Amino acid sequence: MFERIFDKKTSVALGSFDGLHIGHRAVVMNAAGEADRGLVPVVLLFDEHPLSAIKNAPPEAITTREELENEIKTLNAVPVTVSFKSIMNMTPEEFVDTILVGMLNAGAVSCGFNFRFGKNSSGNPEILKKLCRDRNIKLIITDEVDYLGSPVSSTRIRKAISDGDMISARNMLGHNFYYVFTVESGDRIGRTLGFPTINQFFPDNFAIPKFGVYASTAYVENKPYPAVTDIGIRPTLEHKKPRSETNIIGFSGDLYYKKIKIELLKFIRPEIKFSSLDELKIQIAKDSKTAKEIYEKAKK
Repeated sequence: MFERIFDKKTSVALGSFDGLHIGHRAVVMNAAGEADRGLVPVVLLFDEHPLSAIKNAPPEAITTREELENEIKTLNAVPVTVSFKSIMNMTPEEFVDTILVGMLNAGAVSCGFNFRFGKNSSGNPEILKKLCRDRNIKLIITDEVDYLGSPVSSTRIRKAISDGDMISARNMLGHNFYYVFTVESGDRIGRTLGFPTINQFFPDNFAIPKFGVYASTAYVENKPYPAVTDIGIRPTLEHKKPRSETNIIGFSGDLYYKKIKIELLKFIRPEIKFSSLDELKIQIAKDSKTAKEIYEKAKK
């Protein structure tokens, strides 16, 4: 079940990587630093969030699995996924011997200062230090990474996203909060108003930002464009399912059924129910002007 994957020695990053924030990145980069010694940098991922297996209550995702793995690869590490249920009842010793030594052929391990592992979270960095020392594995423990005086965490990032605080989210993630979803057919109202938009829907249990209008960046074939994005139910049109609706400034073309990356830069205003489409059109023009100014300032 846990056959050896790597013939070469590896340097394994450990943690609950449910969104690759700056604390996670520090752990991964410490593991990747061992490539200078000829070790293969690896990030151990779980097929589901631990809270999903333990309490059947997974937190909202900050990024999709596909994008998480892409980000790990940009840090020159190899993502490896195991079933959390298959390892959750292992003792710390069993985890080290079966997963780190047996499956991953670890020569080095990197973890955070508050890393817990093994059945009932019985393992901690001090226990891991002894287990690694006994097996001649180098252990790198990453210090706490703070933002505004408190440890960076996925929980704080989710709160920032739900509050529409894209500045804090960016500072803790190390990049703008973004999503990459397929463009789906909408009602084409924006087109009739002179502001064609792309519609994207959030998957279940994804962190949905505070409803409202945002300055954003849209990437079409990797080219960035200034954009304005409305997150919510569009009260003027009385929709019920939350969506991301983006007007890409300076772009015209068919993007239906393509995957488009949207970065949210800054919250502009909350959703408003307008009395008419003409009133909505005037406001969209104002929002587009504001969004482009924010985009240009962010580029500098």
